[in-house]
Amino acid sequence: MIPHRVPRVLRLGPARLTAGLDHTRRLDLPAHRTLHGEPTTRDLDTLMSEVNEVDLRGRGGAAFPFGRKLRAVADAAAAGECVVLVNGAEGEPASSKDAMLLVRNPHLVLDGAILAAEALHAREVVVATAQGEVGESSIAAAVAERRAAKVAGASESHIQIRVVGIPERFISGEGGALVRGVNGLEAVPPGRKRRAAESGVDGLPTLLSNTETFAQLAILAELGPERYAEVGTSKEPGTVLLTVGGGAAHGAVVEAPAGTPLAHVLDLCEAEIGDGVLMGGYHGAWLPTDTAKTAEISREGMKLAGATLGAGIIVPLGESTCPIGEAAKVTSYLAAQSAGQCGPCRLGLPDLARAMRALAEGTGSTDAVRRAVRAVERRGACFHPDGTARFVLSALDAFENDIALHLEYGSCGRPIRGVLPMPETDDEPAYRLDVDWTRCQGHGLCAHLLPEFVDLDDYGFPSFRPVPAWMAKEARRAVEMCPALALRLARSGGDTRVRPAHRLAPSR
Repeated sequence: MIPHRVPRVLRLGPARLTAGLDHTRRLDLPAHRTLHGEPTTRDLDTLMSEVNEVDLRGRGGAAFPFGRKLRAVADAAAAGECVVLVNGAEGEPASSKDAMLLVRNPHLVLDGAILAAEALHAREVVVATAQGEVGESSIAAAVAERRAAKVAGASESHIQIRVVGIPERFISGEGGALVRGVNGLEAVPPGRKRRAAESGVDGLPTLLSNTETFAQLAILAELGPERYAEVGTSKEPGTVLLTVGGGAAHGAVVEAPAGTPLAHVLDLCEAEIGDGVLMGGYHGAWLPTDTAKTAEISREGMKLAGATLGAGIIVPLGESTCPIGEAAKVTSYLAAQSAGQCGPCRLGLPDLARAMRALAEGTGSTDAVRRAVRAVERRGACFHPDGTARFVLSALDAFENDIALHLEYGSCGRPIRGVLPMPETDDEPAYRLDVDWTRCQGHGLCAHLLPEFVDLDDYGFPSFRPVPAWMAKEARRAVEMCPALALRLARSGGDTRVRPAHRLAPSR
């Protein structure tokens, strides 16, 4: 995996979470203490009072009240042990704000996590990060700096801190998936919803929140509620971290007060709105051009505009790329990123990706896409199908004119430039289906299962087109279900066979 490139930091308004980053790439412990001082330990009631006074919310997307999480963990733990878990496993390709904090300002995150841990009398702080990325190394180095300071006699917390690398996937940042990963299991959402506040790390009550949330808690403790609320809106005090990418000339993590006009953020990054702006990431929604020009950066402002602030992701599309092609590409990515443990993910999302691809090629219909959406909405074992459905439906509304061109002419005339960011991978494989003609009986089931990649002649015998990586699961299913055992799946460009382990491949 290629490490994330941490973008530049820009600001509108005061520097809080990004203070000091103009002069150094990373704030080590002495620089951090010079800038922010050493936080004063709070008991639980005091910390909750300060948190509730400014209505501090989680910054991972759900915006859950942080004070309610604190109370839930305290009640569940009672006289027993609990854990604080920092969610730094940022699996969203369009977001870099948490990676920026872990790489450049790790001690601010640790200060907030330790404040919460001390108030809860927690056993330890666990920081979960994307495995193998720069953020994991940076936060591990920050922990080592604190241990060295404690040995040297500096006033450092007695709380134990553990860093855990999680294999990076889109769904690995979901709360249940993160807890599973920290507990040594596969980092996928559990089939049944379990509240981390009741049973999380090692089965203990766990305070689970996003990287930025803990950094905001540290700033709140440093400034106090009154000074913290000097910027932002009356309902949403403070600043927010935003990741601006896509068609922006200057991709950046931007710190801005809540209530800042979206247009000001886009101007700062020299970003053209073009056909629309994606807000909230790949489980978010598209803002049409006119709406984006008047929207404001806040939870309330985004709700009024018909979108969500989510994890602060802003992706302006610009005018040089095909909007529906970009949306179809992301839908395919999301289908491949599912855990595959329920019908809506295993079957429904690939169907939705196929419907979007057909729409982009001018051979599908919006009705077919909406039918595929209805098959996955509110039926999944986690929120991944619902988030994907939200993204797709908003694309249908925002790009109505573009879709009409595709359906009439087969294209809008613009290429797919990849403006919507995708994870960088090393030679992602493509696949091909091979057939043993001595076995093939022309049942045609493979064409029914993979209609976009299998054509049948007049006698029912197949020919195949290349299968992209995101459809590999479905291709394997076609191989499994062939009544004559005539199909094999192989990687393109070689003869490496990709077969299920429990059955023998047919002879040639």
